[in-house]
Amino acid sequence: MPPSFDLSELFGSRGGAVGGGGGTPVVVKMEDPNNWSMVEIEGPNAALHGDKDRGKNAKQLTWVLLLKAHRAVGCVAWMAQGIWALLAAIKTRLVLSSRSGDSDSSSSSGKPQHKGKLHQFIRGFLAFAVVMLVVEMCAHILGWHLRFNRPHFHLPSPKDLSLHSLLQTIYLAWVYVRATFIAPPLQALADGCIVLFLIQSADRVLLCLGCIWIKYKRIRPEASVELLDSGDPELPYNGYPMVLCQIPMCNEREVYEQSISAVSQLDWPRDRILVQVLDDSSDEEIQMLIKAEVLKWHQKGIRIVYRHRPIRTGYKAGNLKSAMTCDYVNDYEFVAIFDADFQPRPDFLKRTIPHLKQDPKLALVQARWAFVNKDDNLLTRLQNVNLSFHFEVEQQVNGVFLNFFGFNGTAGVWRKTALEDSGGWLERTTVEDMDIAVRAHLRGWKFIFLNDVNVLCELPESYEAYRKQQHRWHSGPMQLFRLCLPDVVTAKASISFSFFIPLWRKANLVFLFFLLRKLILPFYSFTLFCIILPMTMFVPESHLPVWVICYVPALMSFLNVLPSPRSFPFIVPYLLFENTMSVTKFNAMISGLFQLSSAYEWVVTKKKGRASEADLSLVTPKEELAEAQQLLRGSSDSQVETLAKLQEQEQVAKSKALAPSPQKKPKARFYRKELSLAFLLLTAAARSLLSAQGVHFYFLLFQGISFLVIGLDLIGEQKD
Repeated sequence: MPPSFDLSELFGSRGGAVGGGGGTPVVVKMEDPNNWSMVEIEGPNAALHGDKDRGKNAKQLTWVLLLKAHRAVGCVAWMAQGIWALLAAIKTRLVLSSRSGDSDSSSSSGKPQHKGKLHQFIRGFLAFAVVMLVVEMCAHILGWHLRFNRPHFHLPSPKDLSLHSLLQTIYLAWVYVRATFIAPPLQALADGCIVLFLIQSADRVLLCLGCIWIKYKRIRPEASVELLDSGDPELPYNGYPMVLCQIPMCNEREVYEQSISAVSQLDWPRDRILVQVLDDSSDEEIQMLIKAEVLKWHQKGIRIVYRHRPIRTGYKAGNLKSAMTCDYVNDYEFVAIFDADFQPRPDFLKRTIPHLKQDPKLALVQARWAFVNKDDNLLTRLQNVNLSFHFEVEQQVNGVFLNFFGFNGTAGVWRKTALEDSGGWLERTTVEDMDIAVRAHLRGWKFIFLNDVNVLCELPESYEAYRKQQHRWHSGPMQLFRLCLPDVVTAKASISFSFFIPLWRKANLVFLFFLLRKLILPFYSFTLFCIILPMTMFVPESHLPVWVICYVPALMSFLNVLPSPRSFPFIVPYLLFENTMSVTKFNAMISGLFQLSSAYEWVVTKKKGRASEADLSLVTPKEELAEAQQLLRGSSDSQVETLAKLQEQEQVAKSKALAPSPQKKPKARFYRKELSLAFLLLTAAARSLLSAQGVHFYFLLFQGISFLVIGLDLIGEQKD
């Protein structure tokens, strides 16, 4: 029951006579600060007072003010608590970082690296912004900013110069220089970036329209499993082609077991499939664990081999290239590739190989990725938005209308003759998948994308892992663009298909595939929203329209979220996060375009080995033990001895991993470029208040907070 306050006695004690000033007794009923009411109590002297004083009692006004003050204090307390928590997080990050010495300026080996030119530029811009904010605040307080626009205003003469007039003269001279020499080129740069922004947005809209057309017409590649039927009842599996499944990996302790298990359980005749486990691990313990897993499946009758390279040259491309040099590879017609964290379903080959058998001009069948940890934290949810749009819209539309898209490096099946015709795997870039796809396209081969075939995999859960992944994904394409541009211009198709690549295909490859989506997108997103926008706050003679800052980005974010409807509540965090990631993508793009040293870095994305649907089908431990004993009885002495040794080492390694270890405080990691941009945008937001630019202020404020959160590594799983 809501509380009530009976004040009749209090009011009555102060006089009930006419003109006594006792006021009207009231009962105040309040369920919450937004729902309250007051009722006047009819006292014994009510008839003497009449109705003229009702509603004019000061007590009523006092209660209303108290309720409003209660709400205001609660709101202020909530905001103060949030600010205090953010400041506490900043303090913790800085203290722990000073102790551990861990930041983005340190490599994984602990050796300091030189600060990049981009970080130095951002720091210089930040220093300029802080100085100009102080100057503009002083100018607004003293009214100098108004005097420049007065038609009859004249600078003071040399005889009247004082410190105040000298400072005023310097400020007015700066305003003149700003309006005359800085604003025009800044506005021209802003207009150029807006044009690029609109072109890229138009491309995004066309892709979405193409996806809607595909859904409306129900267009999808069709191929029947009956194509695998040999027609011979005595040899029913002769129609199944020979398939080589490759699993490249490197020091991936958490996921090797589930990937080998999933690929080994593919529904395909055992005498017509071979699994290659291509191990580049430098850790001997991990090597022994992978060997044990391979031998376990070999004992179950799976044709599986283990290959290890002592020297990891060329990274993944070198690993795949080395595997293709084996003599037995010549017996196989198709090559399926799965990264170490990918778990194909048993019917994967039966849903992909028929397309390759149906069309001899088809080189690649690419399947879609599905994520086992997409709802684990905010970072994985935002990644899911990006990749859902990539597969549902970009890959599907390009596959249907162009028969070409970038190979995703995994969850795909290649025709071996297409790999050989295209020159095989090359070690010249860190995006060997895109490299082989471009070269195959230039030779006239076709690709298809199967949106209804999903392969389970895992998203990086820490920002550090995601950041390194994105750096590789955006620096590699620029390396490749430099290398393959002459080949694109002079390309001729394979003799078996046609003599020349159509001009429109070359234009699509150069302009859309490379320039617009790999170079222009990170360039304008970083330049427009992280440099030009805050700059216009300090150079108000140039400006960005509200629709560039608010309406068009909101529309693009809406289109990006469409393929994953459950992510609509995260549309605003997605927009802010994508703008925040623009600094990493821009830095990577510059690194790859000018072939800086960081463009050749390859860091394996850290996985957690999340459970998937396939884990539900695993047998119980007792059944596993009985099956292992049965396999041991049917094995040779040397195999039994080797398997027993490997299993013993595997048990020791697992016991070490499961043993309780002393709790260690996670090392604090913060990112200097993101933090510098956070303070820059917040400074620009403060400057925008002087110009009363509402939308600009809110955008800069929230974008600055977004940079601050990511710069302090407060998104995703914290790195241990």
